[in-house]
Amino acid sequence: QVESLYPRPGWVELDPEVLWSQFIGVIKEAVQVAGLHMRQIAGLGISTQRGSFITWHKRTGKPFHNFISWQDLRSAELVNSWNKSLLLKVIHVIFTVLHFLTGNDRYLAPSFLTFSTHQTSMKLSWVFKNIHEAEEAAKKNNCCFGTVDTWLLYRLTKGSVYATDYSNASSTGIFEPFTKCWNPTLCNLLSIPMSVYPPVKDTSFNFGSTDSEIFGVPIPIMAVVADQQSAMFGECCFHPGDVKLTMGTGGFWNVNTGKHLFASRRSLYPVIGWKIGEEVVYLTEGSISDIGTAIKWAQDMELFTNVDETAEMAQSIADSQGVCFIPGLQVSGCDPYLCASFMGLKPSTNRNHLVRAMLESVAFRNKLLYDIIVKKVHIPLRTIRADGGVSNNSFVMQMTSDLINKKIEKPANADMSSLGAAFLAGLASGFWTDKEQLKKLRRIEAVFEPQKDLEEYRPAMDAWLQAMKHSPHW
Repeated sequence: QVESLYPRPGWVELDPEVLWSQFIGVIKEAVQVAGLHMRQIAGLGISTQRGSFITWHKRTGKPFHNFISWQDLRSAELVNSWNKSLLLKVIHVIFTVLHFLTGNDRYLAPSFLTFSTHQTSMKLSWVFKNIHEAEEAAKKNNCCFGTVDTWLLYRLTKGSVYATDYSNASSTGIFEPFTKCWNPTLCNLLSIPMSVYPPVKDTSFNFGSTDSEIFGVPIPIMAVVADQQSAMFGECCFHPGDVKLTMGTGGFWNVNTGKHLFASRRSLYPVIGWKIGEEVVYLTEGSISDIGTAIKWAQDMELFTNVDETAEMAQSIADSQGVCFIPGLQVSGCDPYLCASFMGLKPSTNRNHLVRAMLESVAFRNKLLYDIIVKKVHIPLRTIRADGGVSNNSFVMQMTSDLINKKIEKPANADMSSLGAAFLAGLASGFWTDKEQLKKLRRIEAVFEPQKDLEEYRPAMDAWLQAMKHSPHW
């Protein structure tokens, strides 16, 4: 976990050199702990955080700035300006008419397009408006754009490989999943030069080998995949209707929609899960901000010593005594100015009530997003599998199961992103021949089944929804 930098209020960055050195350190340590030698490694699979990006000089390899994190808010004014613009309203009308005339879902998403600070596109537009060196290099076709995976590939191969995969590209919001191309219309709209984008390759694919100086021997890079899609693959959610819930720094619900790309309104968006040869699997995704971030903040504030204590603290009291936690410590896709706060504090409120209120807010947001998925995604939902650090919290897991009235499986290993990358690399290198072999490797640690009726949570959830109404646009 690379420590975030906060150079200005709302700005969130990562040091590319720190990221690089920690990445190399983790690989070397993992090989050592496993009792292996580098020459025994048949292939490397890379799973990375999405949305964070960097630009650098094509010839010198020198970055123009730090990584700009997916949580960064520097584009908030730009987002506000665009969302209120007449031009965006005209775009809505044009694509609404096109969708009505053709019935083609490709025109549905632009018909209600709104920008958010989550989107890479707006922050990249900010870069070319505010960083003169990047703008000048782009004019001379000397500027490279890359999410974390692209930067690592570039560094691992000493600049000889410049590429990304379909899962990472589609997660930027600049890559059109229908046409499987970088979106020229959006780039023209936001004044982003098309020359900056890397070629897009299959997810499970031989990207080339690491430079032999880095690990002592060249190691084939056999998979590159975005973390949420990788977790989906690691959970073996291979069939349409399979659902994956990751609860880490943020929360992500993903539904496998198979060969069909569902363009939906507002809270859900389509991404490419993975591309392996001719197979392209689409996912519908919804996200929740500030899950692990909020819990880490609470720990730093000494509301508890160890994260493992939080479930027991929440279960030690009957309810939060009317205390509600409103998330928004870093970023909200729908409202970058959302005020993080506790409401309903009383003289009798103690740290158990505060912790319970924070954990309840995770389960309540899971419920809201699940209901949207059920309403909007018109395919039967199958198994729900959870992963990520917060999936180790039995209180959140049980309450989510109760609220959605569904069984939720939790794997023995909560870090599914790394497992998914290993699976994809293993398939590309021939270590496994098909996905059926991967299913046999799944290990379930716990199954959470509904135990309480939704109505038992109704007063607390109604109070939380009421509190949420008071927090926007702070």
